Amino acid sequence: MRRYGLVVYVSSLLLAIGTALTGAATAQAAESAAVSYVALGDSYSSGVGAGSYIGSSGDCKRSTKAYPYLWAAANSPSSFAFSACSGARTDDVLAGQLGSLNSGTGLVSISIGGNDAGFADVMTTCVLSSDSTCLSRINTARAYVDSTLPGKLDGVYSAIRTRAPSARVVVIGYPRFYKLGTSCLGLSEAKRSAINAASDHLNSAIAQRAAAHGFVFGDVRGTFTGHEICSGSAWLHSVNWLNIGESYHPTASGQSGGYLPVMRNAA
Repeated sequence: MRRYGLVVYVSSLLLAIGTALTGAATAQAAESAAVSYVALGDSYSSGVGAGSYIGSSGDCKRSTKAYPYLWAAANSPSSFAFSACSGARTDDVLAGQLGSLNSGTGLVSISIGGNDAGFADVMTTCVLSSDSTCLSRINTARAYVDSTLPGKLDGVYSAIRTRAPSARVVVIGYPRFYKLGTSCLGLSEAKRSAINAASDHLNSAIAQRAAAHGFVFGDVRGTFTGHEICSGSAWLHSVNWLNIGESYHPTASGQSGGYLPVMRNAA
């Protein structure tokens, strides 16, 4: 009888724990579903390179395969404002992307800073010019990241916090672009290595300013490892001469496999 009673007790305890955990999971899901979500930023958030662009987004090229759209589709937030835009810089976010933020906003995501640092010009220079010219342009970009970008990021992050004081803010970084040490047509190993190092430098600056504002930094370099350009399974476009704007942007697989998991874990 004692043994039977112990079995019943343990079974009841396990059932109670399971019910409690299920209830917590249900409550967490309900909380996630109730959140008001605003997606800000540049082309890495709008989804340039992923295709399936929303017609009404025009030159901003917001994609239904971009990580903000995929996250919203999976989590059914109470509202979803997709404001990210191709080519956006910090000043563009301040001028035109913050209108949907308010005291009821529960979640914000943003990728910004690459265009301020001259990403497109860096890549154009490195594709068309010598190693020394490429490295010189990268050094100019790194100097900007050290001297000017932190203040630009602070301005954006402070404005987000002022308009959405209760929101969880996820600042999404940029991937490393090249797999090194492999035989690969195109840029030299010196150029590829310098571009990767510059991406790390940019991510470090963004992560530091995000942390200073109490925001979460979403680091995508881990999820993109093994899927860089020259990897044989790239989630990033190389130079696309037929659609130059998509060059060096994530593919649809890069958005769903590289960015979405990071957003899911950070949100």
